[in-house]
Amino acid sequence: MNEKLTVGIADMKMAKGSGVLITYALGSCIGLCFQDPALHLGALLHIMLPLNMEPGRKNPLKYADTGIRETLRQMEAKGASRKRITVKIAGGAKMFEVNGGNLGNIGQRNIESVHTILRQEGIRLLAEDVGGKVARTLLFDVVSGQGCIRSYGRQDVLF
Repeated sequence: MNEKLTVGIADMKMAKGSGVLITYALGSCIGLCFQDPALHLGALLHIMLPLNMEPGRKNPLKYADTGIRETLRQMEAKGASRKRITVKIAGGAKMFEVNGGNLGNIGQRNIESVHTILRQEGIRLLAEDVGGKVARTLLFDVVSGQGCIRSYGRQDVLF
């Protein structure tokens, strides 16, 4: 594993030929590891919310719907093919109990939105580690496609 690029919240980074992409603090947020194995091209997207209903759509990477589509657009601009692109996801935890609130479980809503958008875009979901009540750190090697999830009190999960 070579150079590490850190992906912030509501952010996406891409690497080709080598590199490890890493994102922290995946609570209810979801990290999506995109890969076109033929090009050794990978991207890591860190979304916060299921749908972009923000006027003007100032940060499309913050939302599952616009973030996934923007990542695919940028990968295709670098020569990636939707037929080859695969995705692995992690996150979507229920981090807090909200009494009396009508927010619902944002982690579960994120999971459902990601599944729906990937299906609509024709992208194969290879693996996931979602739900639960634990925050995750996600590392993704763009060449091998290997993901590693680190969480407090749990063994590392390779996927």
